[in-house]
Amino acid sequence: MSNGYWQRLLRVDLSNRTTSVETIDENDLKRFIGGASLAGEILRRELPGKIDAYDETNRLIFATGPFQGPAVPGGAKFSVVAVSPVTGTFGDSAAGASWGPTLKDAGYDVLLIEGTSDGPVYLNIVDDEVEIRDAAELWGLDTSDTVDTVRRIIGDEQAAVAAIGPAGERRVAIACIAFDKHSFAGRCGMGAVMGSKNLKAVAVKGTKSVPVADPEKTKELIKRFQKEIGEEVRENGFRADGTPGLCESAEALGDMPIKYWDGDVWPEGAKKLGTPNYTEQLNAKPLPCKYCPVGCHRKISVSEPAEYAMESIGPEYETLGLMGTALMIDDPKVVAMANDIANRLGVDTISVGAMVGFAMECFEKGLLTTDDTGGMELKWGDPQVLIQLTKQISRREDFGAIFADGTLPAAKKISPEAVENVAHCKGLDIPAHDPRSCFSLAPSYATGTRGACHFRGPCEDVEMGGFYIPEAGVTKETTKFFEKDNQGMMAATCQDLGSLSNSLVVCLFMIDGGDWSLTDVTAMFNAITGWDFTPEDMMTAGQRGFTVQRLLNIRDGYDAKTDVLPKKMFQAAKEGMRAEKVPPLKEMLEDYYSFRGWNADGHPSQETLDKLGLEV
Repeated sequence: MSNGYWQRLLRVDLSNRTTSVETIDENDLKRFIGGASLAGEILRRELPGKIDAYDETNRLIFATGPFQGPAVPGGAKFSVVAVSPVTGTFGDSAAGASWGPTLKDAGYDVLLIEGTSDGPVYLNIVDDEVEIRDAAELWGLDTSDTVDTVRRIIGDEQAAVAAIGPAGERRVAIACIAFDKHSFAGRCGMGAVMGSKNLKAVAVKGTKSVPVADPEKTKELIKRFQKEIGEEVRENGFRADGTPGLCESAEALGDMPIKYWDGDVWPEGAKKLGTPNYTEQLNAKPLPCKYCPVGCHRKISVSEPAEYAMESIGPEYETLGLMGTALMIDDPKVVAMANDIANRLGVDTISVGAMVGFAMECFEKGLLTTDDTGGMELKWGDPQVLIQLTKQISRREDFGAIFADGTLPAAKKISPEAVENVAHCKGLDIPAHDPRSCFSLAPSYATGTRGACHFRGPCEDVEMGGFYIPEAGVTKETTKFFEKDNQGMMAATCQDLGSLSNSLVVCLFMIDGGDWSLTDVTAMFNAITGWDFTPEDMMTAGQRGFTVQRLLNIRDGYDAKTDVLPKKMFQAAKEGMRAEKVPPLKEMLEDYYSFRGWNADGHPSQETLDKLGLEV
């Protein structure tokens, strides 16, 4: 084994109900590090041609990296990768809680699921013992009840459990995977892939400790970084407020979605949804993942009114954007209830919020009527529309069933005009950050390997002054709001950083919020592995991982022709900070392609592939 790794991949074939352990080549670890990059390369090797996401040959890959072994700050993160039912190409989602480190403690770097069971099953992994068990009694349960029931059956209340809800069972394309009732692999429909394999849950318990190259140095750095990051997030308010603290500032910058991206400003709505009102109304407290000094998740408690009473996990900024301001809803209790329903039924809160907003817009424009919706009037700001449609979409029932395959397929069933109104990239609904505010998001979204994603390339936070990457040439002076210079370079660099973080795997909030530098990350990596990487080597590994994902996109029919933004993203605001501003995407993409070493078709050149040691 290599320090920081077991070099072990656990393969589970559900069609044949067999399990096996394979050795991961050390050279692959040095090239891809782990997480989403390594999983992307596994997909590329094992699935050489385009497939349907629900084909039994699709792989569902849970991948850790070197940071899941020791107690690295932000090291609870891990990646879930498969061909996505939303985009039809590379899909990945990240989650936290304790599941990833527990898989590592069980002695595995990667869990790969292939095939399809002939009936509902769940996995029970305890170190080297791997069982495929009948899950008939679990089928139909929500994610929370599934976790509780699995723990009761196996007799271990501390077991880490991944679970899908009814949405995953019914192949709702935006279905998510819940981990320990705490964290969610939300985007790209990984829960639908899991459900298509008749896999209800994966329980894990581990008692091992992966070796590290320099235990004393590793321990010293962990202690130092825990302290420094903790002090930083307490000082900047991130610990106290979590991501809801972003609402007012994001809205002021024109960055928060208003009325499904057609609105310009709504400061009063953002204020009600954000902190301190959010914290007061929901009695919110930090809920950290394992090893985390930040605690961005919120544990909430609502006692009144009775219809919104709950003890649950609170909505994040993205959910407040897509289930709140995008729908003209400003009550955090309403969003919290819809968020809880989505989490329990098992759907991505970003996409389900986008679907409700899209439906409201279609209703306003007369593209949908009460004849289509079962009598429901889809009016802006109506809490019951959000709650009822969240249930319908998640259960694939009534009017909500139109969204079973995603927002774009639903629009195609409505009308050509409806198709033009969908805010998406590669079919994935755009998250709650606006490329009309932060221009660098335009090339980042357009070329995003899983679709639009602000966390697979966090360039908006660079523009807003949240963090910089001086080791990679991104500083305070690199870009300015509403200017196109260097935006392509910054988008590409931030994408490589996002790829790197999802390879290690480490939560980006340690860097973006916790002020952890790339030099710090590299020092931690070297202490664990015993390798001698430089920050430049780390960024090259990130670029290599991103390029592998791009090659999968190209294989599946995405290239320069699809590196586009939806019509709404060229609709200028009439008021607010981004008034009269739209991103010059064409010029920025030219700079982006040049910086990346891609040709005019958006394909990596042979020189670029050779530099990265990749073969097509």
